[in-house]
Amino acid sequence: MSRNAKINGLLLLLVAALAVLPLALGLGEGKEEPFTGADAQAEAAISELKPDYEPWFSPLYEPPSGDVESALFALQAALGAGVLAYYFGVRKGRRQGAAAAAAAAAPGTAAAPSGTTAAES
Repeated sequence: MSRNAKINGLLLLLVAALAVLPLALGLGEGKEEPFTGADAQAEAAISELKPDYEPWFSPLYEPPSGDVESALFALQAALGAGVLAYYFGVRKGRRQGAAAAAAAAAPGTAAAPSGTTAAES
């Protein structure tokens, strides 16, 4: 097994452990909503410390339920992952294309400096 495969396997196990351990250890027991986000926890802390606090802004869109809010968050995460995957795929493709072009130019002639064509050098 290659070094990269070992690192990837270890990272996969680490991510699985981060997802399962809070549930297995019962870290959310005794709470009405055990795994709420930081926004909800901050709102609860502010209303507890200063009950007359008035927010500066109101949301532009308030989802009808928590399920819709979760779905929109998942969609946002999926779109972000897609953009990142596209970017890294394009970078890898360009790097492979440049390496293939350099390999094709190398057998008969010296590789052209970057930014120039073989005819210009």
